[in-house]
Amino acid sequence: MYRRHFLAALAACAAPVATAAQSPWLLLKRGGYVILMRHAATVPGIGDPPGFKLAACSTQRNLSQAGRDDAARIGAAFRKHAVPVGPVLSSRWCRCLDTARLAFGRVEPNPMIDSMFEDDDAARERKLAQLRTYLAAYNDPGNLVLVTHDVNIRALVGKYVEQGDVVIASRSRDGALRIEAVVPVAQLAS
Repeated sequence: MYRRHFLAALAACAAPVATAAQSPWLLLKRGGYVILMRHAATVPGIGDPPGFKLAACSTQRNLSQAGRDDAARIGAAFRKHAVPVGPVLSSRWCRCLDTARLAFGRVEPNPMIDSMFEDDDAARERKLAQLRTYLAAYNDPGNLVLVTHDVNIRALVGKYVEQGDVVIASRSRDGALRIEAVVPVAQLAS
């Protein structure tokens, strides 16, 4: 009899987690998560052309039309599901800024989430420490959105994601992140 009650109680506790895992929208409606979003699809290529400049989008690898469309659909889905969105921070690369603007209508460029692709170990560690300090102090009830690059997401949570994919993460008191869900762009933009 005790075993049956224990299993019933365990099942009751596990059910909301299983449901939330099936729907990212249930997680995000709660607020307080960190949304790590890789910029939407770009024109083909890796990195940026030699000599690119952050202040000149024409010198960078930018969003493709499909990426622009996906970013707009992702934003529409967030609004449809009434997801509370707090600050939207972005890398200063144009593909990230454009993704954030198209999806959320607003963006705050922030160098701490700029691409780490060509950073040395010391520069990488400085950015990660800065971001963890910011995350530890974050107290907005909305979800914090960070639109950034694959290399940054891998450094933060150890997970590779495709362009436009999202990692939903919870925070510890020291600003470390734990993955709650990984959501492909196709699921977000549908």
